[in-house]
Amino acid sequence: MPVVELVAVTKAYERKLAVDRLSLSIDAGQMFGLLGPNGAGKTSSIRMMMGITMPDSGQVKLFDKPFERRSLDRVGYLPEERGLYKKMKVLEQLIFLGQLHGLHAEEARKRSVDWSNRLEIADALDKKTEELSKGMQQKIQFIGSILHDPGLIVMDEPFSGLDPINAVLLERSLLELKDKGRAILFSTHRMDQVEKLCDSICLIHNGEAVLSGRMREIKNRYERDHVIVEFEGNPAFLTSDQVAEAKNFSGHAEIRLKPHGDAQKLLREASSVATIYRFELVEPSLEEIFIRTVGGEAYA
Repeated sequence: MPVVELVAVTKAYERKLAVDRLSLSIDAGQMFGLLGPNGAGKTSSIRMMMGITMPDSGQVKLFDKPFERRSLDRVGYLPEERGLYKKMKVLEQLIFLGQLHGLHAEEARKRSVDWSNRLEIADALDKKTEELSKGMQQKIQFIGSILHDPGLIVMDEPFSGLDPINAVLLERSLLELKDKGRAILFSTHRMDQVEKLCDSICLIHNGEAVLSGRMREIKNRYERDHVIVEFEGNPAFLTSDQVAEAKNFSGHAEIRLKPHGDAQKLLREASSVATIYRFELVEPSLEEIFIRTVGGEAYA
């Protein structure tokens, strides 16, 4: 049973068609990535899921029922635009957010302290929001969106402002929630996170779905034509006639082979001029698939 489903939804703003007959569904226990270039329609799609705007045509379903406001009690939403109260202390704010979702104050306090410990921000509970870094505020808003234990968690750019350590903490939390059967949708700039975390994706371009499905199935559609090489020595092999494109980052090279390029021949050429520490033939990354699909436009 899909937790959230969009069925041929369309949304236009004046002369701008933001979303064009988009369909997708997310099941319980699934991590889903919504991707696309700037202005592709990602945020417009999320806003329709949340009832902030209504589709001009098509249907939004939550928990296997046509959209209704009371279903939002079972949804956690982390919008791209942050909305914390700057002068309010963190714990008071989290308790307030929990109460808005129907929790009693004491239960909201308990859950707030528990999540703050897990995300390593317990020391900030007695501080005002304005005293905290952007990354700390991001974690607080994440906690506020999940205190009521929602069945569907929708996040627009959840990793914004987080350093690598805090990004890992958030990743672990999302995986824990997924393992408990929560459906999770997020849109992010971070292709590496989508590739690592998501079971399925939908890539939208000009409001339409141009690539969708399970991550493994999508990756299997592409030839293993990428080579990762870590080396020391002469980089002359990067101009081999087997190579279509190569990037050299001080001894770490990322290579795209020509169609039907011979990776073994390239390895022999590389070994003849350099010491090879790693030579790995890989499928294209999600970022490369993304760029190929949308024609290299800037993405968000």
